[in-house]
Amino acid sequence: MIPFLTSSFASYKVEQKDNGLRLDKYLALHTLSLSRTRLQELIETGFVSIDSQISKDVSLKLKEGQLIEVTIPPLVEAAPTPQDIPLDILYEDEDIVVINKPAGMVVHPAPGNRDGTLVNALLSHCGKSLSGINGVIRPGIVHRLDKETSGILVAAKNDKAHQSLAHQLATREMGRIYQAVVWGMLTPSEGKIEGSIGRDPRHRQRMAIREKGKFALTHYKSIKVYERLASIIECRLETGRTHQIRVHLAAKGHSLIGDALYGKPPRSIPVFLKNYLDSKWPKGRHALHAKCLSFIHPTTHEKLHFSTELPQDIRNLIDVLNLHI
Repeated sequence: MIPFLTSSFASYKVEQKDNGLRLDKYLALHTLSLSRTRLQELIETGFVSIDSQISKDVSLKLKEGQLIEVTIPPLVEAAPTPQDIPLDILYEDEDIVVINKPAGMVVHPAPGNRDGTLVNALLSHCGKSLSGINGVIRPGIVHRLDKETSGILVAAKNDKAHQSLAHQLATREMGRIYQAVVWGMLTPSEGKIEGSIGRDPRHRQRMAIREKGKFALTHYKSIKVYERLASIIECRLETGRTHQIRVHLAAKGHSLIGDALYGKPPRSIPVFLKNYLDSKWPKGRHALHAKCLSFIHPTTHEKLHFSTELPQDIRNLIDVLNLHI
């Protein structure tokens, strides 16, 4: 346990109406500033006592008259360092921040990408407005985008917002629509791709459709077809597995243009497109953009919708296709 200098303290007397409630549920009802997950963590690490005896049993049934005391340690700093990195912010209030992430930006620090990430930027941008999420001062990244995927994502500034958004994501209430440029022409032009996704046992950086993977479902619709060379498509996610769109489209034989991890260009492509991709297309970039995001605001309960234009690099690719086909 990280030592702390000051902490907050709360005590509660169990009333008759709460007799028989689980300890974690009772505290969740009475300590509104913390999520049930955070309270369970405090219980399990010895910060909760009942009648002066530490209790680490989150499911303990309470009895009328018991005195519950909770010590809430101060928030500790997150490991990533705040960095002053410009952000394209679409919306922000005291609970959430919605960002249009550029291609090439990693969301979370990881080996090989310890700084320059979205988390580093948010720690700097939000400063003291960030509350703790699971006891750590850090932005609550609810859903991620791959490094080379551009587009909209939402981050939570406090525990309550993070819990609400994570629930919406898990129950498929959060709407996410992507646009992509892929190789070939999808048949049928509109439909769904269903296939459980897990780690590729032969290539640890890749995911793959696997029988023992996690259920994944992607809806797609062709927006424009360039003969049999390429297509602009729209994808709507029912689930949010790692690399889901990339894996599903590659399995259907229509990988993203630029996606070297999951696909290769056709053996024969027109000279104009080959020259463009070799000389102008950003290295490592795959043509995928998170275009729309919708969810219920954690506090106001208002339905929020956000949408962005395709970034310039994908627009340039489409312009090349429009010009020649």
